[in-house]
This record gives sequence, structure tokens and C-alpha cells, in this order.
Amino acid sequence: MTIHQFILEHLHTPIGRMLIVTDAERRVRALNWEDHEQRMRELLRIHYGVNAVRLREVSRPSTARRFLQAYFEGDIGAIADLATATNGTDFQRAVWAELRRIPAGQVISYAALAARIGRPAATRAVGRANGANPIPVIVPCHRVIGMNGSLTGFGGGLDRKRWLLDHESAWAVSLSVSSS
Repeated sequence: MTIHQFILEHLHTPIGRMLIVTDAERRVRALNWEDHEQRMRELLRIHYGVNAVRLREVSRPSTARRFLQAYFEGDIGAIADLATATNGTDFQRAVWAELRRIPAGQVISYAALAARIGRPAATRAVGRANGANPIPVIVPCHRVIGMNGSLTGFGGGLDRKRWLLDHESAWAVSLSVSSS
């Protein structure tokens, strides 16, 4: 069995202390808030195997941490090009890649997301892939809402989802006004 050595960092955000997991190539492997650490570790087990991940804490900020800090300070585009790596299925990775194409400040329904990946009948599977996303915020699963416009599940909690959407909307409007 391959043992994956990943780096664990902490970041204070306006909505709680965040955990960031990166690899030696500086790619983000997992991300969540401290109060959802168990969920993050479970997703790591699912994606890499039982006892296959070792986390080593560091104090020196990585590129991912610096860019996430900038995002939370209002530079909502800072995380757009962060390198990520996941071990999901081909279908999950297709969903996650499409999530990264949703512009900050915008939302999409699960049905529309399924249609965008060419699988219009796979709405529930898209929802499950969204829920298995180990890298929320960077892979912005918070931008997916119910068909009726309602906020639906988010691994970090609906309050955080609402905050992230409001944060992005406010800064997206600010950016569009300043570039006019």
C-alpha cells in the first residue's frame, strides 16, 4: 500500500479556522473547517485508502494558504488557478472540473450542472459527486443550489455556504463596477 505524505496547514477565516492539505507538488488535496475535520479525514480515507494518508503540520504558509487568505480578504479570483489533485472517479472529476468553471458570484442548479457535463439525467449523481468534493471553496461546490433557488447541502454547513455566496457576490459586484 502506498502511503501519501501530505502537508496540513491552518488558516483563520471569517467563518472559522480552515484546514488545508497539500502535497509535495503544492497541489491542494483536501480542505475544510476545523469543526468538519472528521468529514475531511473521511474523504481522504475514501479517496486514498484506510491508513494511506499521513499529515505533517507546517507553519510556513504555502501558496494555497496565501491565495485562500487573499480570497477571504476580497480577491475572489485569487484561488481560480490553484493546482489541485483528487482521487475521485472520472465522473466526479468531470463534475469538479465543471464546478471550477462557474464564475465567482454566480450559482447553478444541480440539473444545469448535469446538463453542462453532458449527463442531463444524472442530477442525483452530480449531487453525490458535489457532496464528495474534498476541496470546497477552491472547487466551488457552494455555488450549486436547488432548482427552486434554495440553498441545499454543503459539507461546511449552510451558514458557511450563504456567507461564501454573499462574499463572492459582494466582491464580484465591486469588481464589475470598478472595471466599468
